[in-house]
Amino acid sequence: MERQATSPTFFKVKIATYNVNGINGRLAVLLRWLELAEPDVVCLQELKAPDERFPEAAIRDLGYEAIWLGQKSWNGVAILSRVGEIHETRRGLPGEPEDAQSRYIEAAVNGVLIAGLYVPNGNPLPGPKFDYKLRWFDRLHDHLSTLIALDAPVVIAGDFNVMPTDLDVYVPDRWRDDALFAPEVRKAYARLLKQGWTDALRHLHPDERIYTFWKYWRNSFERDAGLRIDHILLNDKARARLVSAEVDRRPRGWEKTSDHAPVIVDLADKPKRKAKV
Repeated sequence: MERQATSPTFFKVKIATYNVNGINGRLAVLLRWLELAEPDVVCLQELKAPDERFPEAAIRDLGYEAIWLGQKSWNGVAILSRVGEIHETRRGLPGEPEDAQSRYIEAAVNGVLIAGLYVPNGNPLPGPKFDYKLRWFDRLHDHLSTLIALDAPVVIAGDFNVMPTDLDVYVPDRWRDDALFAPEVRKAYARLLKQGWTDALRHLHPDERIYTFWKYWRNSFERDAGLRIDHILLNDKARARLVSAEVDRRPRGWEKTSDHAPVIVDLADKPKRKAKV
C-alpha cells in the first residue's frame, strides 16, 4: 500500500507508546490511562490476543480509531488515533516471509508516518531466540533505511527490548549477560541511530536516569529499580517539531497494571523567528 504521509500546513500531536502486557486483562487500566492522558496517537504492544478478541468497541467509545495485528497468547501490536483516519501502510516487517510473529505495524495518521513495534526479547542467549532477535534488528534496520528520509515526520515507537547504555538500567552489571543488554543488541540499536534516527527521550534528557519498565517483584517500582526499553525514534522532520518527551509513570502504580509505563512525545510546528529589519 502506498504511504500517504504528507506534511500538513500546521500540526500539533501527542504520540505515545505503551506495552500493555495483555490488552484484555488490563483493559480497564488502558482505558483509564487514555482518558487521563488524552494522547492523540498510541502504539500498543503485547496485546496477547488474536485479531477477533481485540476490544475495538471499548476503544471506539473513547473516540479512537484502531488498527491491530493480533496473535493468540503472545506478541500483538496496534495503533490508535483520535486525530484522523488511520491509513495502514504495512503489517509485518519485511525480509523473512515465514516469520508469523505479530510485531510490526505501520500507518500514516494526520501527516505523520507512525510505526509501532515489539522487538523480540531474545532470551536465553546464546540460542535460537537470540539469533532471531538479531535477525529482526537487521530487518528493522533495512526497512527503516527506506523511511528515514521521507519528506514528512516519521515516528518509530515501541518496546525495543534493549537498554542502549548503562544509564538506562538499574545496576548494569547484573544485566551484562541478558539479551536486553548484550553488546550485539546495543550495537544493533546504535546502528539505527547512526541512520539518522533520534532517540526522543535521550535527546531531551541526555543525563537523566529514566526508566520505562519495572519488574513486578521485590518492589522494583517503589525502589525505582527499572530499565529503559521502550523508545520513540524520530526522523529529522519529526525531531524538528519535538517539544517534549516523558515517561508517564502514573499507570505503573495502579492495581493490575502493566510492568511498563507509557512514553509520550509532543510534536508541534514551532513558530518561525521574524527576520530582523
